[in-house]
Amino acid sequence: MTDPATLPYRPCAGIMILNKDGKVFVGQRVDSEVEAWQMPQGGIDPGEDAEEAAYRELFEETGIAREHVSLVAISPEELFYDLPPELVGKVWKGKWRGQRQIWFLFRFHGEDSDVDIHTDHQEFIVWRWIEPAALPSMIVPFKKKLYEDVLAAFADHL
Repeated sequence: MTDPATLPYRPCAGIMILNKDGKVFVGQRVDSEVEAWQMPQGGIDPGEDAEEAAYRELFEETGIAREHVSLVAISPEELFYDLPPELVGKVWKGKWRGQRQIWFLFRFHGEDSDVDIHTDHQEFIVWRWIEPAALPSMIVPFKKKLYEDVLAAFADHL
């Protein structure tokens, strides 16, 4: 088995979407055997900058078009998480030990009808708006610290 410490982190963009009521979008993952909620996130393609990746992932995972959001803030530094040892080698074809993410905070100006999770790259089976403070308790345990860091990075805007 490959030593996880020798693997790189996958470069990703993370997306926090705030609605007009100050609540945050979360979706329940389609590929999880447990009830796993998360905010949209995804890999940065070669040659793509992080902000473009964020807009692409936003649309691919939520169906929310760029014109329905405005960029509020970008995390001041990359945030990291490690996969649990039992998942290293099982996800992402064993190429990564976890993710390094640049997070983007978007304000959603659309209506709930502008959200469509039934996309070509469907990630979620259901979605909802929640209070930001509830995020760490809803996420899989190995991402809890990451979500606490995201909340801290955007605290002035929440």
